[in-house]
Amino acid sequence: MDMPIVNKCTADSCAYNQEHTCHALAITVGEPTHPQCDTFTTASVRGGDASATGHVGACHMGDCQHNVDLECQAPGISVGFHENTVDCLTYQPA
Repeated sequence: MDMPIVNKCTADSCAYNQEHTCHALAITVGEPTHPQCDTFTTASVRGGDASATGHVGACHMGDCQHNVDLECQAPGISVGFHENTVDCLTYQPA
C-alpha cells in the first residue's frame, strides 16, 4: 500500500512546512473525534527532509470515508487551519 501524499499544507507556522509543502516523512492525523494533524509543531528550526514530500503514516479518523483499518486511502490530502486547529481538510465523514 502506498501512503497518501500531503499535496498541500497551509500551516506555515509548522516546523515541517516550507512553501506550503510538508517535509515530515509521515504525519499522523486525528484523534477519534477530530481530524487534526498530530504532527503539527512550531519550533525555532525547520524539521523534516527538505528533499521529501510528506505522506500520511496513520489516521485515527475511523469514520472518514477515506479510512480503512485506520489507514488513509485517499490519493492525497490537504492540511490547513480549520478555525484554530491544523486539520486534514480532506476528511469526509462516512
